[in-house]
This record gives sequence, C-alpha cells and structure tokens, in this order.
Amino acid sequence: MNFCSRFILIITLFHFSIYNVCLGQSYGLGFESFDVVQDKRTGLDLSPEGTFQFNGDFEVSFEIAFLPGKKTYFGYILRLIENDKKNIDILYDNSLLKDDHFKVIVGDEFSRIAFDIPGEQLYKKWNKIRLIFNKQKKTITVFGGSKSFTQSLNLDQAGRFKMLFGTNKYKNFNTTDVPPMKIRNIEIREDDKRTYYFPLDEIEGNTAPERLSGADGLIFNPLWIKKLHYEWQPLRTFVVNGPARITSNQVDGVVQIVCNDSLITYSILSNRANRVVYKSGKQALFVDNQVLYERSDGKIHNIYINEKQVSSLDLKTGKWNKSLVDSSSKTHFLHANKFYSAEDSSIYILGGYGHLRYKGNVHKYNLATGKWTDLIRKDSVFTPRYLAALGRATGGAYLIGGYGSTTGQQILNPGNRYDLLFFDTKTGTFKKVYNLKIPEEDFVFANSMIVNEKAKTFFALIFPKDKFSSQLQLVRGSLTSPEYQLVGSKIPYQFIDTESFADLFYDQATSRFVAVTSFRNEKKQTIISVYSLYAPPLDASMLVSTAETKPGNLTWMIVAFLALAGGFLVYQYKIKNRKRLPGKDEAAVSKIPAEAPVPVNISAAGSPSTTDAPERTPDAKQAPAHNSIMLFGNLQLFDEQGNEIAKLFTPLLKELFLVILLYSIRRDGISSEKLKELLWFDKPSESARNNRSVNIAKLKGILDKLKYCHISKETGYWKINVDYGQITIDYADYLNLVADKRVLSKQDITELSNITKRGSFLSDLDYEWLDSFKSETSNEIVDAYLRYAASVSISDDPEFLIKLANYIFYFDPVNEEAMTIKCKAFAHLGKHSMAKTALENFSREYRRIYGEEFQKDMPEVLHS
Repeated sequence: MNFCSRFILIITLFHFSIYNVCLGQSYGLGFESFDVVQDKRTGLDLSPEGTFQFNGDFEVSFEIAFLPGKKTYFGYILRLIENDKKNIDILYDNSLLKDDHFKVIVGDEFSRIAFDIPGEQLYKKWNKIRLIFNKQKKTITVFGGSKSFTQSLNLDQAGRFKMLFGTNKYKNFNTTDVPPMKIRNIEIREDDKRTYYFPLDEIEGNTAPERLSGADGLIFNPLWIKKLHYEWQPLRTFVVNGPARITSNQVDGVVQIVCNDSLITYSILSNRANRVVYKSGKQALFVDNQVLYERSDGKIHNIYINEKQVSSLDLKTGKWNKSLVDSSSKTHFLHANKFYSAEDSSIYILGGYGHLRYKGNVHKYNLATGKWTDLIRKDSVFTPRYLAALGRATGGAYLIGGYGSTTGQQILNPGNRYDLLFFDTKTGTFKKVYNLKIPEEDFVFANSMIVNEKAKTFFALIFPKDKFSSQLQLVRGSLTSPEYQLVGSKIPYQFIDTESFADLFYDQATSRFVAVTSFRNEKKQTIISVYSLYAPPLDASMLVSTAETKPGNLTWMIVAFLALAGGFLVYQYKIKNRKRLPGKDEAAVSKIPAEAPVPVNISAAGSPSTTDAPERTPDAKQAPAHNSIMLFGNLQLFDEQGNEIAKLFTPLLKELFLVILLYSIRRDGISSEKLKELLWFDKPSESARNNRSVNIAKLKGILDKLKYCHISKETGYWKINVDYGQITIDYADYLNLVADKRVLSKQDITELSNITKRGSFLSDLDYEWLDSFKSETSNEIVDAYLRYAASVSISDDPEFLIKLANYIFYFDPVNEEAMTIKCKAFAHLGKHSMAKTALENFSREYRRIYGEEFQKDMPEVLHS
C-alpha cells in the first residue's frame, strides 16, 4: 500500500471513530429470539461466502446489550467454527439464577471460563466482550464484564474460521437458540492490526457492511436498532364498543383504557393486555371528560369537567367511588389539559372547547378534600384555547400551543397558538417563556408533552387540525429557547375534534415513547391504537450509516480535499487491489463486479435454484459492464472504464437519483413540489429547497463520471437526460420490449429473461414511492410471458415453456397459469412425478400466502 492509500485509510478510520461517538446508543443489530418462530429468528454470518483465515494471533471483540421485557434469555451469542470441526461458543444461560450466566464452550464441553454482567448494566448499557486467541501460547483469553479469563486452547496454525452470531444453519453446527440481544461494533484484529470492522449501524437490509475491506456479512431477519429509534412501531389496536378514555402508568409502562364497563390494561414491556370488569357497575363517559392515573394513590380519576366532579377507580378493589353522573349539557371542555400536583394533592384542568367557545378556565380539584375550585385568573398570558400540550414539572406545568382566540369566541379571529407557558401552582399564575416562530404549515398538539427538566427539553406530538386523514409528528423542543426539531417518523391519525384524541406517554421501564390515538367511528366503536418509539428518537438526517455521514467540519474538509485531489486514482487502486475474504474459493471470483447476484429462478420443485437460469443465445443482448445503469437486482452504475460507482451514493443521493431517473424514463420528469413531497416532506419549503440544491449539486458531480448522463430542468421538470447510444439502462431496454403489449418472440423472451435474471426490480431497495414502479414492472413482465405462452402450443416447445413458467414464478410464486403451463409441459414430456412435485410445491406456497388450500387436483390442472 502506497503512502496516499495509507493516509486515506487513516483519515477514514478517524472519520468513523468520530462519528461513532456521536451516534451514542442508537444503533446496532437486534436479534429476534424466542418471541418468534424459529424461521424468523436473527442470525449474522460474518463470512457468508467463505471463511476467515488467520496465520497469526487474532482477536474478536464486540459490544452487547440485552433487549428488555422478553420471556426467555438463553442461546448462542457467538459461535466460532474452526475447519468445520471444532466449535468455540459464547452462550447465555439464565436458568441458574445465582450463577455466571455467560459460558464459553469448546467442542462438547464447558470450559472453565464463565462470567456475568449485572442486569442493570446488561439491559441499559453496551458491554464489550473480547476473545484473544494466542496460537503460540496455545491459549484463549476472554474479557467479559469486569474480569478476564485465560485457558489453554490448541488451534490450527493455518485454521479457517466461520464466525456466526445468533441463529445459524451452517452444516451440522446449526442452532435456533439465540438470546434477545443487540450487537454492534464487531472488530477483528490479527497480530494486533485491525483487519475487519462491522459497526452494524444500518437502517435496513440484510447486509452487514464491513468498513475496511468490503467483505460484508449477511444477516437473517435483521432487527435494526437505529430504525427502532426513528420509525414508530405499531404495537396493538383495540376496538371498544362505546366510548373509551386513555391514561397511563408511565413508571411501569402500562397503558390504561377506561371503558363504560371495564378497564383494559396493556403492558408495553410484555405486550400483554388484560381486561377487568368493574365491581361497582358501569361508569359514565361523556365526550369531554378525561381520565388521569396517579401513582401516589394507585387510582384512576375520571374527571367530569363540566359537572365539576371526579370519580376515582381503586385498582386494588376494582370499584369506582361514584357511579353514573348526570350530565345535562356536554362538550364544554373538549381537549382540555390536566395534571396532578403532588405539592398540594390537586388535579388541575386548563382550557378546552365547547359550544363555539374556547376556554381559558383553570380548574382545581383537591383529592384530599374533594373540593372543586375555579381559580381566579391573575394574568392575561393564558388565552382561551384547546389542542395544546401539557407536561408536569417542578412547581407546576409547562403548556405549549393550541388553537383559540383572545376573547374565547370562535367567531372572532381564532388561530393557532405557538407560545410556551409555565403555570405556577403556588401563585396560580402563568409566565410566558417564548413564542415559536410561526411555521409555514400550522399545527396543534396532542394532549401531553414529556418534560425533561434536567436537559431543559420537551417532546410533544404535533399535527394539522384541518385534515381528517392526518399524521402525528414527534418534535423535540427546548424549555429555554424558541426552537424545535422533527424527530421520528409519522403516525397515521384520523382527526375530528369531537371523535378523536391523541396522547403521548414515556415508558420508563423500556425507555420508549408511547403514542396512543383513539377515534370513535360511525358504529359508535372506539378504535385505540398504540405505537412505540425507542429513546433517544432520531431525525431523518441521523439515519445515514457511519460510512456515509459527514463528521465534524475539519474531518469533512480533509476528506473532501482528498476526494477532489486523489479520489479517482485511489478508487482505481482499490478496484485493482480489492481484497477477497481470506479462505474464499478462488474459483468463485468473477470478472463481473462482486455486487452482481447469482441468477436465481424457481426450480421445478418451486424453490430457488440456479439450474433453471435462462440460457443466453449467441445474439441475445449481454449486460455491459461499462457505460451502463442496472436497475434489476441491486442498483449498479458502471463508468466508461467499467468502475462501479453506485457506492459513491449516500442513501439520500441514491433515492434522489432513482426518483429523477425513473420519473424521467417513465413519466417525463418530476416537479420540485413532488420531490419535496417524496424526499423532504418533513421540512419547511426553504429548508427543502436548500436540501434539494445541495444534493442535486452532489448528484451532478457523481453523474459526471458517466459523461453521457446529466441532470437538467429545461422543461420545468427535473430530468436525467441520457444518450442511449452511449449508455445502456436495463430498465429502458425492458420497457422497449414490453411497451406496446405485443406478443414477444422466443428471442424477445430470452432477451427479457437476461435482463431480469439479475433479480427483481431494485430488489435491495424499499421506498414507499417505489412500490408503484415495482408493481408495474412485475405485472408487465408476467403479462409478457403469459402472452407468449398463450401464443404457442405445449407440444411446440415444452422445455422452453417450463423455463417460462420459472420466469413467471420469480415474480409471482402463486401464479396459477404458470403452474398449469409447467405441469402440462412436464406431463407432455412424460415427467409425471415432476409435474406432481410442481403442483405440490405450488399448493404449499399457495397455502402459506393465502392461508387456505389450493382446490384443484392434477386432473383438473391438466384439463384446464
């Protein structure tokens, strides 16, 4: 390695280390465990195409933590297999409560190495485990918890190793036992030199990128931790006959749903719900009353604001102290805010809406005396409003935003409020902290916000009130300055103010934000949905993986300078000297770039196979490895010298490129407004414009390497103009074949199969906007194959029709016409057992997808 390459490697590693510190707790690979069936459990193979070979001493280290709230903690953390003969395992076994739960196994026997990591530390912090293999001294040293252990171990001087985390199906070492854990920062060193590094900081996909040599790992059923910190996970949906109200026990992580006749409790930790019928009879629920759980007295309080009464449910006895409450007039205090003040044992209720008036009332109910008081306002800071968010704090509560008017009358200039106020329970007064800058699109708040006084921050849910099909968005704000940031993804929310309610809780038991929405439908049923998001929540800009995210300004300036000065030469050097994973079969190395997948089709038995790959005829179009863009299979771009340049894309640039390219090819370009809707929907217009300009400039820089492909906006729409005489795009070739819906020739079918044999359309990517393109592509391909099949007789070319059916199964595994063609072709060839196998496998797949039996037998299929 020359000086330039060494210098760039040092800078790159420095770049990684800086950003890893910034990422903190919010990345890693989670492992699905005993909560799911064996086929859905998580496994990680660090060398899917071969083995690691170490000629000297080597070390494996990783960071581990456990996922809380699971039933079973048992299984294999790491399994090393030497020469397919000897296994060296780290497993976790909590069956013995007073024992060292981490065990090291060599072959069929427990070693003397065993250690423990305290529960609090294991569940809430990352813990590093190191295994050092000294071949000269013939020892293994394990660092775990706060201890180290050394034991003799004889290893082959030139041994080859598989390294498997969690579940695996490797030869006779397979296992499905895996503890519910999360892993990150796997590092392999040889002779004290760092040779492999797997940060596991991805958002999606089945690849574990290796940052030093590009020898990526393979993951089965990944549970990406970073994704759990951005995407709200739907947990449960409840349908309740009649009205229902929502509160929570935030310490224990329990959502409580108060119904007319019963209480439903739902534990976030265990994902279990329990329903208990009241022993005191039905409880009245009106449109505007609210419920509040108070841990100090172990009761749920049903607050009738208009009636100035409170009924309390003792959770130990299951009885309300008051039953039906008379209410002659309702909806006086819709969407009011409430909180409990421990200093004076009182519940405070602020604001609300009803009968065309916004409320500026402050009510107080003393739990000890049962006295209800309307506080006399001593200031004019708190204007009448509803749809605000409130969070309890020391000495009172913070309240932000809402919708209302200065006079309280709906008819007199109502509007959104963006002020943050603090209500002091001692003085009964409000203090204004600041006003947020008025946003481009107005929003109101869900009922509660989470206040962190130590960090001087809050979290709240916002949404537009002028839409029925709305969305909730979590924001992180400051308690001292008028600023906020959108974090996490959006939650669907149907909003009609008299029928809907949304609230935000924080589950202290699992460190998760919990959003609960309710909506009463026309059948008078209340639909309650519960979602969770792990803390700390991430914004979209933090979803980029380590290798693609910019670090601090100084490092980025260095990297940018190097990229401009020597990027091309270094890239050429890396291509020519790309290192293969030690121990890989030399015969498996192809001249086609490593990212190109092995052609896969559906075999006669209905399972993935390489034996049915379409044959290339001498004049069939070959996929070029230069001046080309390949969209079938994994995305690949090759420049004039045959260099693969798709790796230069960040996730955002990749999506931007594909959006513009596909809209250019299929729909003649895309507008700036549509780009904002697809890529920057969560940003104000000015911010979206800036993001678009910056990323378009970066994209132009990358596309300049293709020479005959550039971005323009000559027609008012963003387009990628391509010189098709110089650049091949497989998607455009495919469209030329299927565009006019004609019956293709056998040669055309072969050409189409050669395009699609790399894989399904953009198989490694999953964007919501891409679904329509994928669906169109699959449908058109299947239709083209079926039109050809209908144009020929089975007896004309049964062998080719079997291949044709395989092509169809690749896109539609339960296509009945393809199965019929296949069975008839096998029968015509006299291969009746293969026809039977094809039908059996089709029926099995049909049952798996549709949950019911396929009704036709072989005679019906052959005579259809």
